[in-house]
Amino acid sequence: MAPMKTIFALASGVGRAGMAVYRLSGPAAGRTLVDLTGRPLPEPRRACRRRLCDAAGDVLDDGLVLWFPAPRSFTGEDVVELHLHGGRAIARALTEALLAAGLEPAEPGEFSRRAFMAGKLDLTQAEAIADLVDAETTAQRRQALRQLEGSLSGLYDDWRERLLRCQAHLEAEIDFSDEDLPDGLGEAARTALAALGEEIGRHLADGRRGERLREGLSVAILGAPNVGKSSLLNRIAGREAAIVSSIAGTTRDIIEVNLDLSGYPVTLADTAGLRDAAEAIEEEGVRRAKARAEIADLRLVVFDAAALPALDPVSLALVDGRSLIVVNKSDLASVTLPERIEGYPVLAVSAENGDGVDGLLAALGEKASELLDGSGAPVISRARHRRALEETETALRRALEASSAELAAEDIRLAGRELGRITGRIDVEEMLDVIFREFCIGK
Repeated sequence: MAPMKTIFALASGVGRAGMAVYRLSGPAAGRTLVDLTGRPLPEPRRACRRRLCDAAGDVLDDGLVLWFPAPRSFTGEDVVELHLHGGRAIARALTEALLAAGLEPAEPGEFSRRAFMAGKLDLTQAEAIADLVDAETTAQRRQALRQLEGSLSGLYDDWRERLLRCQAHLEAEIDFSDEDLPDGLGEAARTALAALGEEIGRHLADGRRGERLREGLSVAILGAPNVGKSSLLNRIAGREAAIVSSIAGTTRDIIEVNLDLSGYPVTLADTAGLRDAAEAIEEEGVRRAKARAEIADLRLVVFDAAALPALDPVSLALVDGRSLIVVNKSDLASVTLPERIEGYPVLAVSAENGDGVDGLLAALGEKASELLDGSGAPVISRARHRRALEETETALRRALEASSAELAAEDIRLAGRELGRITGRIDVEEMLDVIFREFCIGK
């Protein structure tokens, strides 16, 4: 087996900065630090100031160094961290010195992959690191931290252990049927399987909260031309994100704005006005608007207060439980605004002067909290987890319906294998590249 190479990478942000953190991991990490500083290794896990020089003796920088000997490190290997100034010239010079010393640049996610291989993390925790780095809102940060602390892996490992016990009981009945075994082993196993299947079913029926929270809640602004959808988007965004014009059909493509509403990530999309299009480009815009309406988690269906009491029938057909009804141009209304449309409460706003927009944002924040809040039990955070859990549930259902103990035991084994795929408790080499390539360099 080839010796493990020693890798390095910039673990902090790329570009000019006050400080930059470089990470080295592998068998040559300690020797490299000694060569760079010309001094013995410092006390483990204690920051020390050192001057770093290349092989020719030229000073690279003066900064802090930390030494983490194996196995008490992030990767389980010898690890060095260099906290230096964040200039590009320093980065170039250090990179050249490390390459000359025989170290190799790390691939995306390679540090976390080594941590997984060393048993420092399971796959759900490794994925949580990537989510934590990408988190843009408070709720995303909290979900990633809970997962990093083992909320998901603890749940799935418990389920897998219960499956293994059920499998052992069934196989005992198969292999030792002539022995003096406790009565009812098989029946007890089936009862436990049924209970576990119900737990997994409830876990799957989470409204995709965790996945939505990672990706952001999708909200589409829909309505007839000239009801003020683009003006409303601009008012909420606080900038001129969309072109506003009195000419109907100005918006042709979907324009998106990312928001942080009460700590929850929301992607707000302005769409083309819904009508019979006058030409091919607008027709494509209307098609895209209808497609976005289908996949959106929430819809803001906008009506024109100045056109009341008439209501656009195309927009009216979009009103359902996924909708917030917005009556825009409330400052131009010539009739009393309705309190409800199709049984749903109306939010009166004026994109022109901002009246009612705070109330709309509050209502959006409440909806986001309903759909995304994961402060209770652990929630599924990735499609990969969901697929494995669905396969687990299917295998359990087959086990309960199996005509023999042998068939039931095989389906239980398959169910346990699917659960193991989530955390990496089985041989999952084929999945590692897919998972870790999502990471940034240095993580």
